Amino acid sequence: MQAREALPLLQVDGVTLAFGGVRALSGVGFGVQPGSITAVIGPNGAGKTSLFNTISGFYRPTGGSIRFEGRDITRVPAPQRARMGLGRSFQNIALFRGMTVLDNIKLGRHAHLKANVFDALFYLGRARREEAELRRDIEERIIDFLEIDHIRHAPVSALSYGLQKRVEMARALAMQPRILMLDEPVAGMNREETEDMARFILDVRAEWGVTVLMVEHDMGMVMDLSDHVVVLNFGQVIAQGTPAVVQADPEVNRAYLGSGDVGELRRKLQAAANANATVGAA
Repeated sequence: MQAREALPLLQVDGVTLAFGGVRALSGVGFGVQPGSITAVIGPNGAGKTSLFNTISGFYRPTGGSIRFEGRDITRVPAPQRARMGLGRSFQNIALFRGMTVLDNIKLGRHAHLKANVFDALFYLGRARREEAELRRDIEERIIDFLEIDHIRHAPVSALSYGLQKRVEMARALAMQPRILMLDEPVAGMNREETEDMARFILDVRAEWGVTVLMVEHDMGMVMDLSDHVVVLNFGQVIAQGTPAVVQADPEVNRAYLGSGDVGELRRKLQAAANANATVGAA
């Protein structure tokens, strides 16, 4: 007798999102299994970031439902979703540039703090204990994990783009997520930075047991890391499955290349991988 597949940690069913007369998403549905790395891919304008914003609660869908750990969260506000375990980064870096790395990361835990206004104002009792516990967790786990101890007191504005992306991931991890949502985590990075981020994504799943849902354009990284790939085009799911299944799907090839030539997609992916290797070796 075959073992039953685990229930999805996150289930998106028939989600539709419209802005006036424009449909950004139309009947989108897929599941994210516990402990998996799921990638959402698609051409520019396919609706990937709109989908992320809908799952995290920044947009409210006009149809369909979103369930997290079996609970319908379609109408749940974004801050409450963060407290429930949906942590995310953003396509455009959303850090406070005038603050230090450590202070930016600490903000990620804000949704879980329990001290009242009086305690926080006078730094008494619960507020003091929470601050000490928060700092210990961030410094002993997150900062060490992401190898950013040397910049913990640096202002974010002084950091390279790649390090800023790493700090944003650290802030998302400070939210203690069950699902870590990464919106284009390696966009704009060089080969070495991309390899580092890929390693961190694999390690956070393996060592911390965090499920990962990411939007990414780097097809080599998607195919290497993902357990499940969802392909969007014009706001609709046109394919989903393992990386091998998606890569061989003619509909995916047409969305990216305008043709159904599977070999052409593979040649394009290999050419991109070779180009990255050449840049890294230079």
